[in-house]
Amino acid sequence: MNVLSEIKVSYSQKINKDLVIRSSRDSYKYFDQYWKDIQLVESFNVLFLNRSNQVKGFYTLSKGGIDTVIVDVRLLFSIALKTLSTAIVVAHNHPSGSLTPSKSDDLLTKKIKDASKLLGITLLDHIILTPTNGYFSYADEAKL
Repeated sequence: MNVLSEIKVSYSQKINKDLVIRSSRDSYKYFDQYWKDIQLVESFNVLFLNRSNQVKGFYTLSKGGIDTVIVDVRLLFSIALKTLSTAIVVAHNHPSGSLTPSKSDDLLTKKIKDASKLLGITLLDHIILTPTNGYFSYADEAKL
């Protein structure tokens, strides 16, 4: 007799109607407020949004080392699909304080953008945050 594992998908929706992402500054403020270890190691976080760009949730997708973080795009979009999100804002930090995106940052952004188009989920921005120098926005720099 074959036994199959049961798969459960769960998401409890609690949207704060006052929290709407209208600009990179809005995204930065939200990430900056909830980022716990911005000075320690690189990590990759995601805001999941509804059609009105209201924040549905915040998720830390991965944590890395001092100067790198690995992102599995399949996991990112599995969460976006489970939460019925129609848009996302992704972000990672540079503990070094550098606001300059690396080649790997650019490649990751392209990979996420390509996957988002395929799935019909809008990538609004990729934000790079630093502990002291503010942020860099791919959208503001027309690099999306």
